[in-house]
Amino acid sequence: MMRILEVVVILLIIAVTAGILFGKRERRLNAVLCMSLVLVVFLHGIIDHFRIQMVPAYGAVLMLIFVLLLRLVKPHSKVRTKRLLKNSLLTVVVLALSVSSVYLSRLLPVFTMPEPTGSYGIGTISQHLTDVTRDEILTGDDLSDKRELMVNIWYPADRSKMEGKKVEHYPAELGDAISLVFGIPKQIFSHVTAIPTHAVAGAELSSDKSIYPVLLFSPGIRSTRFQSITAIEELVSHGYIVVGIDHPYTSAKVKFPDGRSVFYEATPEFPTTAELYKYNIQGVGIRAADASFVLDTITKWNTSDPIGLFEGKLDLDHVGIFGHSYGGATTAEALAQDKRFKAGVSLEGGFWGEVAHTGLQQPFMYMMSSITAASLDPTNTKKNNYFYEEFTPDLESVMTRSTNDTYFLTIDHFNHQSFTDIALISPSIFAKGIKAAHNIDITRSYVRAFFDQYLKGEQQALLNGWSPEYPEVKFDEVYTKKRM
Repeated sequence: MMRILEVVVILLIIAVTAGILFGKRERRLNAVLCMSLVLVVFLHGIIDHFRIQMVPAYGAVLMLIFVLLLRLVKPHSKVRTKRLLKNSLLTVVVLALSVSSVYLSRLLPVFTMPEPTGSYGIGTISQHLTDVTRDEILTGDDLSDKRELMVNIWYPADRSKMEGKKVEHYPAELGDAISLVFGIPKQIFSHVTAIPTHAVAGAELSSDKSIYPVLLFSPGIRSTRFQSITAIEELVSHGYIVVGIDHPYTSAKVKFPDGRSVFYEATPEFPTTAELYKYNIQGVGIRAADASFVLDTITKWNTSDPIGLFEGKLDLDHVGIFGHSYGGATTAEALAQDKRFKAGVSLEGGFWGEVAHTGLQQPFMYMMSSITAASLDPTNTKKNNYFYEEFTPDLESVMTRSTNDTYFLTIDHFNHQSFTDIALISPSIFAKGIKAAHNIDITRSYVRAFFDQYLKGEQQALLNGWSPEYPEVKFDEVYTKKRM
């Protein structure tokens, strides 16, 4: 949607164009029209901030100001300005530019996030972590580098204490990630920083519960820990502490407090799929170690928290992990390697590493888009870009070797990125055949239901099978098994 002052800019452009075409050729009117344009655009820039979707409208404003200044300087001129008006060229161009801005603003709206359904408010802080026990092997020849991470912790807060406080906005890193994933100039997504979340930086942790279950979140490759804030906020509003992890060199951009930024490094070209598979085992192994290190860190915080927020508040007997794409692969491998994680959800991730051979001992849910699921059909020769040759045998191995409850869900009208907040970024592009808000609600509802059942012990009807509320979600009868 367009913001109020953006709508005012468009309406003023139309009004000024009409004034030029049909109004009297008077200095005072021309001056008023010119000043109105300047004032409104100035206020729009100060209050709303300029954004690239409105550039055509800004072009229309400059054209109108030029015409008005020309009429002020030469009030009786009958040259080019009169000819433009006579041929209605000015009207056509200005309206075309205005319509372009309206279209682009609807294509990439400044949206309002869905409200979390839980009773808690949301606090957040970011932290820079260094694992001194691990060398950073991705920095080349510098063997002195240690593995560094950036994390955000979102946690329950008392709503009553958050009233009137400034909320955080989506960070620019989200635009960087979308740009990298889709190969689109990042400037197109600069407006995401104008979109408010529901989180307040540094808010006081709620005292409603003595301890809170903990979830780790791992984003997709070329993405960011901020890619799925709607799901994170929903979980936090229901009493979870969620730690989002950025993994340097596979996340899009990791910005550290000292000003350094580490960017995504593209996967090398390999002559065989076997070599690529081996490379992904190494990459996911690094990420799984990141997850275990973060869990080590917050375990220390539970005893002695340097931040002063979480000491004694973390329920470390009920820790889960979830992730999207490469983060889903990280989730599965972390579950296999570290039994402190008690449950996990993979949002269309792969299976690279130990998990492909051993299965899982913890409850596990896999969610897959219908587009990617079509690639599982051996008769389908047109495979999804996210499908890889070893996926089907790996999936079968994990789901059949696992000794705890497993779920395998496919979602109609979903694509690989539908498990992120992308449907809200551009509903008309990324939410085909489904409403954006419903798209978001599917992911956050099923992820929460899973963790509510397996970390909180609250049985969830949503996990029993097909639901009329979410008819797009289908349970695979082969891989969905209640074993415990």
